[in-house]
Amino acid sequence: MGVDQLISRLEGLKATGRDRWIARCPAHEDRRPSLTVRALADGRILLHCFAGCETEAVLSALGLTFAELFPEPLTREPQGLKPIRAPFSAFEALQCLAHESAVVAICASDLAEGRALAAEDARRARLAAGRIAAVLEAVHR
Repeated sequence: MGVDQLISRLEGLKATGRDRWIARCPAHEDRRPSLTVRALADGRILLHCFAGCETEAVLSALGLTFAELFPEPLTREPQGLKPIRAPFSAFEALQCLAHESAVVAICASDLAEGRALAAEDARRARLAAGRIAAVLEAVHR
């Protein structure tokens, strides 16, 4: 599957750059676009929902599988393409850190004020912590 086929299934689609889009996430009731799509030079397609939907849920809502986000394995480096070192730029990593740390800060504030976290809020805080750790691991490589 190519990126054109994937983005044709999305609503509220806007281009945000070369081979990058934002759209309403099909995995939840999304009033403002929160799903980012990025097509990489080697044919891979990256998805990220800033509202916290797992990629598997997004794919399920679109009737797709993980395999459809990745081209056939390459046996050699395509001519003219440099190896891709990181799937996201430093700016995108910082945006993710800012968003996810805000989620953690809100939960910490609620706890500090004696309010218990709802199960969904606790799940989202754990997801944020995992994403922060993943960004740190990715930039440490």
